[in-house]
Amino acid sequence: MNARSQSGAPTGRALMFQGTGSDVGKSLIVAGLCRALTRRGLTVRPFKPQNMSNNAAVTADGGEIGRAQALQARACGVAPHTDFNPVLLKPQGGNGSQIVVHGRVEGVAKAAAYQALKPQLMCDVMASFERLRDAADIVLIEGAGSAAEINLRAGDIANMGFARQADVPVVLIGDIDRGGVIASLVGTKAVVDPADAELICGFLVNRFRGDPSLFETGMAEIERRTGWPSFGLVLHFEDAAKLPAEDALALRARLAERPDATVSIAMIALPSVSNFDDLDPLAAEPDVRLMRIGPHEVLPAHVDCVILPGSKATLADLAVLHESGLAHDIMAHHRRGGTVFGLCGGYQMLGRTLVDPGGIEGGPDRMDGLGLLDVETTIATEKRLVEVEVTTAGASPCMLKGYEMHMGETRGPDCSRPFAHFADGSAEGARSGDGRTVGTYLHGVFANDVFRRQFLEGLGGSGGAQSYEAEIETVLDGFADHLETHCDIDGLLSHAR
Repeated sequence: MNARSQSGAPTGRALMFQGTGSDVGKSLIVAGLCRALTRRGLTVRPFKPQNMSNNAAVTADGGEIGRAQALQARACGVAPHTDFNPVLLKPQGGNGSQIVVHGRVEGVAKAAAYQALKPQLMCDVMASFERLRDAADIVLIEGAGSAAEINLRAGDIANMGFARQADVPVVLIGDIDRGGVIASLVGTKAVVDPADAELICGFLVNRFRGDPSLFETGMAEIERRTGWPSFGLVLHFEDAAKLPAEDALALRARLAERPDATVSIAMIALPSVSNFDDLDPLAAEPDVRLMRIGPHEVLPAHVDCVILPGSKATLADLAVLHESGLAHDIMAHHRRGGTVFGLCGGYQMLGRTLVDPGGIEGGPDRMDGLGLLDVETTIATEKRLVEVEVTTAGASPCMLKGYEMHMGETRGPDCSRPFAHFADGSAEGARSGDGRTVGTYLHGVFANDVFRRQFLEGLGGSGGAQSYEAEIETVLDGFADHLETHCDIDGLLSHAR
C-alpha cells in the first residue's frame, strides 16, 4: 500500500482516460490497464468521478457504484468500493436522475438542477480521489462521455473540470470503428480550452480492424495536427463482448441471435431497463438464442421463456408494458405453457399490484401488474443494498451468491413458494402454483453455473460446461496481454503523476 510522504503530500500517481465520445472503449481500456499494471506488481485502483448508468453493483462497504468500476476493481483484484465511483446518476425517464453519492441515494434531480449541485459534489469527488491516491501506487481514472462537451464545461466534475482540479494528466481515446477518428481527436484539440488541452499528454486509437500499417499516416497526421504523441493503435479485441457491459447502447449487439439454438429466451427491454448484465451468462451459452424485445415489437410465439430484467422506473416501465401490448403478449405466452422469470423490478411487475404511497418514483401511486404471481409490492423509502447467499428451493437445491438492490417490499401467498431461502431459513422471491412464473430480487443468479444449467435443462436445453466467472478472468487477462502488445504502457506510466 502506498503512503504519504514525510511532507504529508500524497505519493500515489494518477492518469486519466477521457474519450472523444461515449462508448469509445474507455471503461474497457481502464479495466485492461488495471489488470496489466496489477500483474506488474503495482497497487492499482480505478476511479470514475461521475458516472451515469442504471447498471450498478453493490460494494463491500454497503453502497452502489457503476458496473464498469466493479469490473475494473475485479481487474485490480480488490472488492468494489464506493470511492471508486463517488457520484452515480441513475436516469429515471422523465423524472430526472437519482443521485447517488458515496454509494447512497441523496435525491432526484433533473439536468438543470443537477448542474447547480456540481460544485458541492466536487468536494465528495476529491475526497474519494485523495483517499485512493493515498492507498495506491497509481489511480487510473475514467472520464465520462466526451472531453469536447464544452457546453457542460462550467462546473464539470467528470472530465476536464476534475482533471484541472486534481492536476491529473489526460490520455484521449478515439474509436476508429465508428469512423471519423482523425476529426474527432483533432477536433477535440480545436474546441477545448487551451489550459485543458495542456493536460492532454497523448492519445490512443481504439478498435482498429485490419492491417495497422494502413493507418500509419493517419496516426502521424493526428500527432502533427495536435502535437500529442500516440500511445498506440489498439486492435479490435473480439472477446471484449464477453465482459459485462455498462451502457444500454451495447445491448442489442451483445445478444445471441442463434437460429439453431435449442432454447429461445426473450428479454423484455423497457425504457428504464437496469442491470441487464444479469443476462450475459445466458447470452454466452451456445445453446441459447437470446432476443431483445422492445416496447414496440411483437413477442415471438415460439419462445421458451420470457425474462423481465430490472428497471430503474418500475411503475413507468410497467405502464409501457401495458400500453405497448407486450403485457398481453406475455400473458398469451404463459397461457401457451411458457415460462416467465422476473428479476428485481421485473419481479415486481409480475405481481397483482405495485404501490408507491410515498411517490418515490414520481408517477401514479398504484398500478396493476401482470398478475402472474399472487403478490403485491410496496415501494419503500429505504433502499436495500446487500450481497447475499441463498439456497434455491426445489428438488435440486444449489447455493447462489448475488446481490440485492431495490426499494420494494413484496408480500403475498406465492411468497410461501419461494425462489430460494437465506441461511436463517427465511424466504426469498416467489413462484406461481404451476411453477412456470418465478420472481426474485437476487441479481447475478445466472452467473452460477449449476443454477444456469438447471434453468436451461428445465426449458429443454442444456447448459454448457464452461465456468462463466472463470471466463471473465480469462478475458481480462487476455485483454491485458492485448494492451501490452498494442499499447505503450511504459509510456503511459511515464506521464502519470
